Amino acid sequence: MTQLRFSTAGESHGKALVGIIEGMPSNLKIDRGKIDHEMKRRQQGHGRGDRMKIESDHVEILSGLRFGRTLGTPIGLVIENQDWPNWQERMAVWEGEEKQPLTIPRPGHADFAGAVKYDHHDMRNVLERASARETAVRVAMGAVIKQLLNEFGIQIGSHVIQIHKACSLNTFRILSGKSDLHTETTIKSIIEQAEQSDVRCADPETEKKMKDIIDRAKADGDSLGGTFECIALNVPVGLGSHVTWDSRLDVHIAADMMSIPAMKAVEIGLGTENGVRLGSEVHDSFTIGKSGRIERPSNRAGGIEGGISNGQPVIVRVTMKPIPTLTQPLPSVDLKTKKPAMAHRERSDVCAVPAASVVGEAMLAITLGKALCEKFGGDSIEQMKRHFNADQSF
Repeated sequence: MTQLRFSTAGESHGKALVGIIEGMPSNLKIDRGKIDHEMKRRQQGHGRGDRMKIESDHVEILSGLRFGRTLGTPIGLVIENQDWPNWQERMAVWEGEEKQPLTIPRPGHADFAGAVKYDHHDMRNVLERASARETAVRVAMGAVIKQLLNEFGIQIGSHVIQIHKACSLNTFRILSGKSDLHTETTIKSIIEQAEQSDVRCADPETEKKMKDIIDRAKADGDSLGGTFECIALNVPVGLGSHVTWDSRLDVHIAADMMSIPAMKAVEIGLGTENGVRLGSEVHDSFTIGKSGRIERPSNRAGGIEGGISNGQPVIVRVTMKPIPTLTQPLPSVDLKTKKPAMAHRERSDVCAVPAASVVGEAMLAITLGKALCEKFGGDSIEQMKRHFNADQSF
């Protein structure tokens, strides 16, 4: 058995995006329709830009499967960029020259720091890779790993709880501490409602406010950020460890979520609310249920204690900053002339929080998939299941 890991390659306007998954067990049946479904979910959402009108992402798996089942070998995935014909001269791999190099950085983007770090005089060399377009192949890989998690009953969903100042009441902050909002039935209901929303918000009244705010920002040439929650149900006890700092599950969740472009904060469970509560208002009590099994009347910890999953739903809240590209650009400086200039404009979204929630699901799936393989690992899915079933004593 090898460690589950992934890598990506490709530029936003390059020929294709490439992903490789290593460490998947053999004999896992993969449904291509589920991959296509996840790709479509990422491209939807009120506030998305014109790029989504061009791309219709389709994933081709080049290796690691035979007759629809994993071989235990690296899985290679490719997503061709439909816009490539319009960019093949400017993004040529071999001969060519950029006639209009980008020298004016956008505040908030990787343009300036990346150009200085890598000594680039054309910031397109930076923005093409820093673009959130790369997340398309992450969603594809997450769709594969979600199918591994499903074999063990683990399900992942998400919903948007805030865009700008429009905030949904369907959030798991649970200021009142009531446990009924943490039931699996309620969580599933919220996720199902979010799937029907253009902004992935389960609260119809807040959904309308969010769409209105997005429309106003678009008219003003501005952009918006917000917050989404990802929830994993049926996560077994024991993923991650307290033994070393870098084996804690919450460490990996936070790092993997922050790796998504434009994410600026990650909370688990009550998150920052922990800092303004008493201990008696924070920690989740233990009880013995009617079946004799250990139960928790609340889940303020968000399913993780001491860096280890505790059997409760894993609840992760992520905040995204507004997209740096504005149709009414901010002041900047031309790095070539050293004179004031307005920031570069690139085709972009007004608000991508709904899409980011789908990317967040993929990253949470990847994180939990790595932890699952580490604890119950086997060379085949059958071996993993034997290890898993032998461990379920609580």
